[in-house]
Amino acid sequence: MTNFKGEVIQPETITFALRKEMQIKEVCRKIFHQKIIDQAVEARGICLTPDEIQAEADRMRYENRLFRSSDTLAWLSDQLVTADDWEAGIRDRLIAQKLSQTLFAKEVERFFTENQLDFDQVLLYRFAVPYEQLAQEISYQIQEDEISFYEAAHLYDIDYQRRYHCGYEGKLYRRGLKPDLSAIVFSAIPGQVIGPLTIDQVSHLLMVEEFIPAELTPERHREILNRMFSEWLTSELNYLLNA
Repeated sequence: MTNFKGEVIQPETITFALRKEMQIKEVCRKIFHQKIIDQAVEARGICLTPDEIQAEADRMRYENRLFRSSDTLAWLSDQLVTADDWEAGIRDRLIAQKLSQTLFAKEVERFFTENQLDFDQVLLYRFAVPYEQLAQEISYQIQEDEISFYEAAHLYDIDYQRRYHCGYEGKLYRRGLKPDLSAIVFSAIPGQVIGPLTIDQVSHLLMVEEFIPAELTPERHREILNRMFSEWLTSELNYLLNA
């Protein structure tokens, strides 16, 4: 049972709440993932030292500005967990990281090399208007320096959020664009207007601000490693449930 602000909540009540919120499947998935991780860790003789757990606990305390033991205990109490619960959670996260390194660290560079084009990025601006004729007129005005692309996006884009950001679509991966659009965008000249293009029955004008060539940075290495580990967990879970 769980004590919340002096009120006791029974386990079955928590389980029922998770079911109602459609969260029970995700919790069960995480439980099975941890079972898979624990079995793989034991089979490979992977372990953690108390110093590693303490270092991560200290990092979390610093991150949450918990400079005194009493602050930490109060924080844990507010989160409805004990110090043992917290340490167990730290152990699970760190051991999963060690396992992912053991399984896939040597595969990351090969994966990146084989899929390097997918990791190319582009800083893309775009805006959409209802009619192609209007898009053509705006495109002409931009090319004649009567209005900037950003001003036009702020004035005309039918997407409110993007209009607020003057057409900024974001830093996008090549793989995140549909193949036909990706081919157009990644062959464009930065600063030039692309389009009008009809996408989902709406006319779009696009502009590349910058191409960002793929590079195996520490962040991308971690991203690929996490993806490979996640796919492995999914595969192992499917095997476990269908065995």
